[in-house]
Amino acid sequence: MNHVHQTSCHHEFEEHPAIAGENKDPVCGMTVSPDATIASDYQGRRYLFCGARCKTKFDLDPQYYLQKALHPAESDVVLKGEIYTCPMHPEIRQPMPGMCPKCGMALEPEMPSLDDEENPELRDFRHRFWWTLPLTIVVTVLAMAGHSLALMTPQMQNWVELMLATPIVLWAGWPFFVRGVQSVITRNPNMWTLIGSGTSAAYFYSVAATVVPDIFPASFVAHGRVGVYFEAAAVIVSLTLLGQIFELKARSQTSAAIKSLLGLAPKTARRIGSDGSEEDIPLTHVHIGDRLRVRPGEKVPVDGVVEEGESAVDESMLTGEPIPVSKQPGDKLIGATINANGSLIMRAEKIGSATVLAQIVQMVAQAQRSRAPMQRLADVVAGYFVVIVMGIALLTFFIWGFFGPDPSWVYALINAVSVLIIACPCALGLATPMSIMVATGKAATAGVLFRDAAAIEQLRTIDTLIVDKTGTLTAGKPSFHRVVAATGWSEDEVLRTAASIDQGSEHPLAHAIVAEALRRQLALDKPERFESGTGIGVRGLIAGRAVILGNAALMADEKVVATDLAAAAETLRTEGASVMYLAVNGYLAGLVAVADPIKESTPEALAGLKTAGIRVIMATGDGLTTARAVASRLGLDAARGEVYGEVKPRDKVALVERLQGEGCKVAMAGDGINDAPALARAEVGIAMGTGTDVAMNSAQVTLVKGDLRGILRARALSVATVGNMRQNLAFAFLYNALGIPLAAGVLYPFTGLLLSPLIAAVAMSFSSVSVITNALRLKRVKI
Repeated sequence: MNHVHQTSCHHEFEEHPAIAGENKDPVCGMTVSPDATIASDYQGRRYLFCGARCKTKFDLDPQYYLQKALHPAESDVVLKGEIYTCPMHPEIRQPMPGMCPKCGMALEPEMPSLDDEENPELRDFRHRFWWTLPLTIVVTVLAMAGHSLALMTPQMQNWVELMLATPIVLWAGWPFFVRGVQSVITRNPNMWTLIGSGTSAAYFYSVAATVVPDIFPASFVAHGRVGVYFEAAAVIVSLTLLGQIFELKARSQTSAAIKSLLGLAPKTARRIGSDGSEEDIPLTHVHIGDRLRVRPGEKVPVDGVVEEGESAVDESMLTGEPIPVSKQPGDKLIGATINANGSLIMRAEKIGSATVLAQIVQMVAQAQRSRAPMQRLADVVAGYFVVIVMGIALLTFFIWGFFGPDPSWVYALINAVSVLIIACPCALGLATPMSIMVATGKAATAGVLFRDAAAIEQLRTIDTLIVDKTGTLTAGKPSFHRVVAATGWSEDEVLRTAASIDQGSEHPLAHAIVAEALRRQLALDKPERFESGTGIGVRGLIAGRAVILGNAALMADEKVVATDLAAAAETLRTEGASVMYLAVNGYLAGLVAVADPIKESTPEALAGLKTAGIRVIMATGDGLTTARAVASRLGLDAARGEVYGEVKPRDKVALVERLQGEGCKVAMAGDGINDAPALARAEVGIAMGTGTDVAMNSAQVTLVKGDLRGILRARALSVATVGNMRQNLAFAFLYNALGIPLAAGVLYPFTGLLLSPLIAAVAMSFSSVSVITNALRLKRVKI
């Protein structure tokens, strides 16, 4: 089947002129000389390339590039399903590059890739800036010193400045006018509305003063000519271009975290064939079930399980934990982690977008595009901002025109232009998105994944943390402890029955019971019916008998009398074991005890949380005695309401709601399906990355390694990020609150000084850059 498919593809490629007949590079489409030496052989054909970079891309995924060459009408982004979005308005999404219809900002890929070329807008703006910068310098020097140098007549100087300024304004500044017109058409006034209006006013006024100077009154004449402001229009365009260049460069750094995560994935894998032969293949060719060899020093290609060999694996790049983790047959492997010293043979279980690394990248990208609640005020202000600024500019124009000193209308024009130019709604719009993008990227490298910006903002306010026991405080890998049989039952029969019903359960305690039964080589029966009572146990039918396995609460619900083994159960609980009752046909058959060791990191994490002023409460489905035994070892006090046992999922939700009713800001940390309702109800839900998908989907924060110390790191980052957002918002508000009145000339009656449009352009250009630069400081925050 595979052979037929390849033959068909080969035939189709052979007939396609873009590949076979024109010697085109299948990656970039460039025509290549038939004598080119850089080439690859694939499926019996030889493909030529313009350079080594294109050859490398082709070798990693030839099928993709050959398919792309077969459909030249389809763009690369459409083939890859790439989506472009706006950093200020994440609701704007489209399958191709372009401009945001709301703010005019260039759209950027929602998911950056390692193959990203330089931003085409950055390249275009840089081209326009450098080609026109000499003209801007000359026209500015002429305007400032032309009359004193007496190089030409005043009228001739106007014409020279017109010729110099026209390519600057109409060519270099053309993208600004396009965006300004678009903002008017779509009724979304923005920064480009202001820049376009201000630059147009200065330029076309000056054109009129040069071409038809006689229409202006004598009061407009200075130094033998009607005053023109070509230099103001030219400098505004050049400085705006420069500011955009800096802004685009700074914005590109905010996606560095995602690119670094993408760079973790290896490019190839070593596959072991059914005949024992080995070959290196592109990562995209790995399939579920493939057996792969991971040699010392190599990266684990995809998620899977160890089949042969033992080694230590460095998972720090994904979990933030520096200590390598020992791996042996049966242990899980995460793609992109590094095998330290031993050789491993693994079986691939998750590939592509299903791997842990891919899911981390997706969560980071999703969080980076979400909106922080703090941004709402800025959004409301920005919605009216441009209209208000336009109104202030008109008011400035008429006040100066009617009441200003001569030449009053010249002052009116220049001050109105200054108001339009200095105002910067982008600084407001970027205040929180840039901080969120940097913070989520930094958190991901520390093993903490935020689902959205609201979680980052809210986590710092948390004063109460409810934690599940199994898999959260404990390792979540319980081991069999002991079995106690009731009268008339043997220990092996109790264990065999419990393991038979638990075969259908995903709970870690069930896995420990089944593993012990298999170790004892007990024959297990297949359940005829199975039902999971989330958080309390399981029910089912085994060999025609009704079997119930669970905690004391489940026994009480089913009216099973368990008093005969109550003392034995209490003894096991005081040892820190979780006790499950087994009932068959409504009668108690025995007890099964499983012990789950406390994670090494848990005591340190709880101590840190208490130091931070966070009250920690343990709520578990285990018996109260077991819960208290574990709590006592962790310094939790049952007398102060910090320990709850035999808690059902609805009880956890009720506990969250009760604490919220008392005014507490509650976070819930858990890893199981039974924790999902409480995770969703809490202000912030924190899931263990080692737990269930349901828990992670219900939570706003995921700790990749399931280490509670990650909460401390996440909280520290939350505090730093909110502080950074407040700084950005304060700067944006203060900048506009001070800059606009200064540009309008409010200080002129007291100081005789006015703000030149040139200075206004400098301030506007660097306001957004300042916000982004401040956000990038979060990269250096120690968490």
